Amino acid sequence: MTWLPESLRALRRDVFFLVLLAVLVVLAIAKPSRIPGWPSLVDWPTIAALAGLLLLTKAVESSGALHVAGHWLIERTSTRRIAALGLVAATALLSMLLTNDVSLFVMVPLTLSMCRIARMPATRLVVFEALAVNAGSMLTPIGNPQNLFLWQQWNNGFGAFVWAMLPLVSIALVLLLVVTALAFPGTALQVHEENEQRVDRRMLIVSTVLYVPFLILADFHHAAWGLLGVLAVFLVFRRRIVANIDWGLLLTFVLMFIDLRMLAGLESVKQFLGGLGLDQPSHLYATGALASQAVSNVPAAILLAEYSKDWRTIAWGVNAGGFGFVLGSLANLIALRLLGERKAWATFHLWSLPFFVVVGLIGWALL
Repeated sequence: MTWLPESLRALRRDVFFLVLLAVLVVLAIAKPSRIPGWPSLVDWPTIAALAGLLLLTKAVESSGALHVAGHWLIERTSTRRIAALGLVAATALLSMLLTNDVSLFVMVPLTLSMCRIARMPATRLVVFEALAVNAGSMLTPIGNPQNLFLWQQWNNGFGAFVWAMLPLVSIALVLLLVVTALAFPGTALQVHEENEQRVDRRMLIVSTVLYVPFLILADFHHAAWGLLGVLAVFLVFRRRIVANIDWGLLLTFVLMFIDLRMLAGLESVKQFLGGLGLDQPSHLYATGALASQAVSNVPAAILLAEYSKDWRTIAWGVNAGGFGFVLGSLANLIALRLLGERKAWATFHLWSLPFFVVVGLIGWALL
């Protein structure tokens, strides 16, 4: 098993993946005749788009450019409040352009390093970065996996998706920045050491050049061709980038498609969801937000897409559902796992649950 990428070996300890795998085994035993049709249940354009973005963002991360930029940012801030606002805003912005989980993989280790240098407590700052990626990633179809799925599923354009999400995202980001300013003190910030890192300019240039054409191909529903092109370049240019992306995440999404579309086809599930009045936007929104608290927002989006074609309301609901309980978004779990502090779970819910209630009610009112 040592030849497997680390992300696949880590699946043995991934509770969420193991639950999905257990559900798949149960479904295979209960409905063995459906096994040959499993591949058709997977939304392969979404998987291809996600894989291509993971490759490109891993290359940007590996170039060291974002690390150097983060150092530049914190070395030019005067107080903890300004540092927090800068890092939270940068995290939100990155999540719009990359994906929410990749933004955390870049920003959280950087933040932990910066907090050691500046002798700042890291827990609350990482919690706010988790809120930032949930708020920022709402805006674009490439910001998070549920948006990526809805974008590919309904063939809506990049610009149309951004325009549809803009009202809720604007309010969430303004609210987040106000709360951040109140949550961090204005005490002076002092950098106690230097930590320089060289930028791999070739890696940065190649990934940047590939990024725009890949997005164009994905927008025109040719994500598979874009993935093949990006994959070919990195297999020749930097093979380790291909090995180091999160293959486990891709496998997890494949399982989610199969499990949830199989479950959505069960008669009992159809009767339950059919009684929720999902043809009404307010019911659909509330179901998306609340279902995300129990099964995470990506599975919630996949499940509701089987019962409604109102992609905007689904997107609003499941994205608002990324706040609240830690399971609302896989990005929350990633942030807390990278932080590695048990007390962070309580701190996270102290801020995230009220944020979920406020953003959820605002979204409800805007509908």
